[in-house]
Amino acid sequence: MHWLALVTLALLLEYFVFVILVGIARSKCGIDGPSMVGDPSFERALRVQQNTAEQLILILPSMWLFALYVSPIWASILGTVFLIGRAIYCIGYRAEAKKRGRGFIIGFGVWLVLLFGSIYGVVKALLA
Repeated sequence: MHWLALVTLALLLEYFVFVILVGIARSKCGIDGPSMVGDPSFERALRVQQNTAEQLILILPSMWLFALYVSPIWASILGTVFLIGRAIYCIGYRAEAKKRGRGFIIGFGVWLVLLFGSIYGVVKALLA
């Protein structure tokens, strides 16, 4: 479970980096808070951060349930793939909105595996 904790911390640190990137984009584009619109490069950075927050709500519990009921090693590996997918998503989306797809698909695919694996593991445990 130590590896899973490390992956969880890495995901939280990655999210923190995305928050910092929004602040940098806000400053660079001259967009004062509370405004959330203006320069497209700021809006793309903001969407990366917001979408990642939405994804963390799904991935973290799924990853931990998968670890508990299926395999902590595989949960850690899949969490790392999700982390890489989010980085790809960030790089693509910040360059151009149309380039976010590959990173999103990686993350969404990992989440589905973790979710359905968790469901399988919980049901199996309940029936045992």
